[in-house]
Amino acid sequence: MDEKSELAAKKCLPCEGGASLLSPAEVERRLSVVSGWMQTDGVIARRFEFKNYYQTIAFVNAVAWIAHGQGHHPDLEVSYRSCLVRYTTHAAGGLTENDFICAARVEALLNS
Repeated sequence: MDEKSELAAKKCLPCEGGASLLSPAEVERRLSVVSGWMQTDGVIARRFEFKNYYQTIAFVNAVAWIAHGQGHHPDLEVSYRSCLVRYTTHAAGGLTENDFICAARVEALLNS
């Protein structure tokens, strides 16, 4: 199993218990595992492009399903043929492993 698959197989930990922030070096290492995600100011983000609105909304619903199951929710910006997905762990004030678990799961939606 590759590192991205291992990450996607993990379960998010509850944030209320004080999730640990990742070091800048660990954030950079994990960004190399999740393709196309960029980090800015304690947030990782990626824009996903689609052929039409129906595909965009199907993707949004799948991301919502992941968020519900993991108890970790992204900020979404939805347009006709794209969706910008942003993760950060608000309770911890930055990036935690939960953000990268969810990013890997979102990527898996498009690679299945």
